[in-house]
Parts: sequence; C-alpha cells; structure tokens
Amino acid sequence: MTRRLLHLIALPIFAVAPLMAQAVTADQLIAKNVEAMGGMAKLKAIKSIRINGKASFGPMEAPFVMEQKRPASFYQDVTVQNMHLIEAYDGKSGWTINPFAGYGGKKDPELMDADGLKNAEQQGDIDGPLVDYKDKGHKVEYLGKEDVEGSPAHKLKVTLKNGNTQTIFLDVDSFLAVKQASKRVVRGTEMETETTLGDYKEEGGVMMPHSMETGSKGRPEKQKLTIEKVEINPTIDEAKFKMPEKKAEPASETKVEPAKTAAPEKKG
Repeated sequence: MTRRLLHLIALPIFAVAPLMAQAVTADQLIAKNVEAMGGMAKLKAIKSIRINGKASFGPMEAPFVMEQKRPASFYQDVTVQNMHLIEAYDGKSGWTINPFAGYGGKKDPELMDADGLKNAEQQGDIDGPLVDYKDKGHKVEYLGKEDVEGSPAHKLKVTLKNGNTQTIFLDVDSFLAVKQASKRVVRGTEMETETTLGDYKEEGGVMMPHSMETGSKGRPEKQKLTIEKVEINPTIDEAKFKMPEKKAEPASETKVEPAKTAAPEKKG
C-alpha cells in the first residue's frame, strides 16, 4: 500500500516538470538577462561609452576604439598596418573610410550601402537588441535549450526590424549571453557569423564581456577581440559621428614654359 501511494504521489511531480520547462517565456528570460547585467536603471544610466581593445587575427594584432552614444550613434576605428579602417553612424546615415577597398584603397569617406546601413543600426544600439525589443520593432522567440561549449543555454531568436536575425544564447545559471549567431547580408551575399562571449567584468555597475571570439559559421578561422579599457559616459562630440567632407583636390598649376629664343644665325 505504501509503495503504491508513493507511486501515485510521484506521478504529478514528473508530469509537472515538462510543463514548468515549457512555461519559460522569452520575456521572462530577457528580464533575467537584464537583471544579471545589473538592472534596467544601470543600463539606462549609460549615455555614452568608449571601448579600447585589440583584435587578433592569428599573429597579427590590430588596436581598435569603439564609441557609442544614445540614442543610436556609433564610431569605430581599427588600425591595421598603420592605416585606419573607420565606420560610423549618426542615427540616420552611415559612412566608412576603407583604405583596403578596391585597388589602392580609399582615403575619402563614403556613404554606406543599404546592407552596411542595416548593420550600422545594430551597432548604434547601446543596449543591444533584447532590451525594449518590442518598442524597437523586433520580434523574439524562445527556441528551448542548446549546449554551448558543454554547458546548457537558453536560445532566443531575434528578428530585427530591418530583417536581419540574431540568435542569442543565455547561460542557464547566470543568464548572461555566452554566444551570439547572426545572419546578415554583405554586398548581396548572406553571411552567418558566430561569436562566443566571456570574461565578464563590471563596468559602471553593468556586466560586460571582455573577451569575444568570432568567425564565419563552419570555418576554423577566428578573430579574437580583447577589451582593455572601458570608459563610461565620456564626453563625445556629436560631430564625430557625422560624415566629414571630402578633401578638396589641390588645384593643378599651369606651368608656363619659358619663351624660346631663336638660335643665332651662323655666319658663312
């Protein structure tokens, strides 16, 4: 009788467990993520941010600085072989200086194309896509759990207003993002990239990753980003995000050839 009673009591417990797992919603996970990062008040208190670090491509290292400012501006400068690759967005338009583009590179700023502008919009979002996602016009779906480097993580698919998609993986214990996968279009070609995040440290009361490793999905080559310094609420001039005017070409000088004197006639 006792064994039968225990069996009957156990049935509801095991039956409820799957329902509890199914009851997790995207909004609940986002709330946990915001709380884990420091809370909404701390996040919103960050009006601007400047990040210095280095990007490693195998043996090569490239220092970079990235600045963001509310409501939606960003500026990024990567130094490679003493040349500056710059991308910027002022909340409406984006521009770039790419000394490695095309034959001989380009030294003058150029407006981003439509695909580049979509990616710039994402870069300008200082809070990331999960915070206030409904107000931003994004959609978020909960896709269950998936292992990330041997540890379980909650999987959230974000469909951005501009059509790009991201999948964000939140650690089941800390609720911090440990991986991001994104699909975006570059020059008409869809690209899938994966980024793992780690080495979280508190900056201005907010937990931020200081180590990121990113690469194309399915390829072994990885680019590692290491954050070395973070400044919270630095003063950043709005003009920095605006596209500078192209430098005027120096006026060509017309050379005046000296008048030729006739050679003296030879006397016979």
